[in-house]
Order: sequence, then structure tokens, then C-alpha cells
Amino acid sequence: MRKKPKKMEEIGIRELKARASDVVRAVKEQRARYVITQRGVPVAVIIPMDAVPPEKKNDEALQKMMELRKRLGRNVRTSKSSVEILSEMRR
Repeated sequence: MRKKPKKMEEIGIRELKARASDVVRAVKEQRARYVITQRGVPVAVIIPMDAVPPEKKNDEALQKMMELRKRLGRNVRTSKSSVEILSEMRR
């Protein structure tokens, strides 16, 4: 059974500045979550590192596209450049 994350506590920037060590300790040890506010407006979130979703790597997508480009280009034999082909297609 998956645990429901705790409700995020709001903390103002000034209070965060004064209690930074306590806040980080609570995030680390108790998995606390904080919404940082500036003049009452939420501007940031502090959450445990393992709660951050992994970033998608653009390198993987680019690599797949380059492989696909190579596979598609293997069978194409023409004396025209890509620019010429595109120009003809646009007419």
C-alpha cells in the first residue's frame, strides 16, 4: 500500500532563512514538504530528493532520431540534395 504524502506546510522566506537547518533536517528525516512563500504567494517547493521525478534526457531522444535517420537514409539513392527535394515537394 502506498503512503499518502503529507500535506505541504507553508513557510515564508524570512522564516525559512531563520530556520533553514531545521527545515532541511525535517525534509531529510521526516520527509516533510514545504511550500516557500514570498509575501504570501507560493514561489518554490522543498521536497525530499527521492520525491523528485527523474529528468528526461534529451540525449536519448536525439540518439534515437539519429539512428532512425541513418536507417531511413541507407536505402535512398538520389543525385538531388535534400534542399532540392524539399523545394520540389513545396511546389
